[in-house]
Amino acid sequence: MPTISTRVLAATAASATALLLTACGSGDDAAAASDGVGVVAAFYPLQWAAERVGGDRVDVTSLTPPGAEPHDLELTPRDVASLTEADLVVYLQGFQPALDDAAAEAGDNTWDAGQAADLSLTTEEHSHEGESEEEHAEHAEEEGGEEEHAEGEEVTDPHFWLDPTRLADVGDALAERLAETDPDGAATYEENAAALRTDLEALDAEMQEGLADCAVSTLVTSHDAFGYLADRYGLEVVGISGLSPSTEPSPGQLAEISTLVRETGVTTVYTETLVDPAVAETVAQEAGVQTAVLDPLEGLTDESAGSDYLEVMRADLATLQEGQGCA
Repeated sequence: MPTISTRVLAATAASATALLLTACGSGDDAAAASDGVGVVAAFYPLQWAAERVGGDRVDVTSLTPPGAEPHDLELTPRDVASLTEADLVVYLQGFQPALDDAAAEAGDNTWDAGQAADLSLTTEEHSHEGESEEEHAEHAEEEGGEEEHAEGEEVTDPHFWLDPTRLADVGDALAERLAETDPDGAATYEENAAALRTDLEALDAEMQEGLADCAVSTLVTSHDAFGYLADRYGLEVVGISGLSPSTEPSPGQLAEISTLVRETGVTTVYTETLVDPAVAETVAQEAGVQTAVLDPLEGLTDESAGSDYLEVMRADLATLQEGQGCA
């Protein structure tokens, strides 16, 4: 007589067989769902580029949640595990320090977009001149998660995606990297990257025309994120904070920027969607000028002026044309 354990095992085996037959009879849909290239992107612009280039052949997730400031990314154990499980991790070395070490340990499935983007711009790291020892220690603690830089040291600006032509270059290189992971999709990735480049070059042409004749060439922004945009379109950017929004300026620096705003004829100081506007609003109030929101596209929120990169960049263009007095 069969024991209880034997009957349970027999029933389990029968159920497993039935499930297997059902799965086999479900056609190619289930197989296709599991065959997609799993891509983990560090933050929004890389996520958007990966989705555009990968198309239906990839499943893209972002490590930075919508509405979160990517500079401040902290990885959970599950996030770290997702890096090793992904077919490809697309990140930007030096932009999110918490991710750099984890990416180095993840193996050969990581791809740094920085080389394709040609990170050629540098900016001077904000100092804390004029602070008390207590204020300096407080700022050092706030910036503890980021790489230490000497005061006044030139550091690489990572915000390349605000120049559409550099993002197009990243799209082309990403297509080649995806083809290494998924050779059968090489033609699709190349075609999608070409379509992405067409869209980005059209955007670039609009911005070249729209910013060609501006009354004010100095761009005062909440943090130093717009260097590549300024370089591409003939503007000069002054970031109130450093490359990271958490790098707060000293009172002396705030006074200096307020004076610059008055002397250069700046009429608008730009705040951001993901950064507390208080410091930028203070500068604007001290200088007697208005504020407007300029999105550095580090992430999308419900307050973003568009549903994707292209829409938000065109909204930024309209904001700049008004704020800089462009003809």
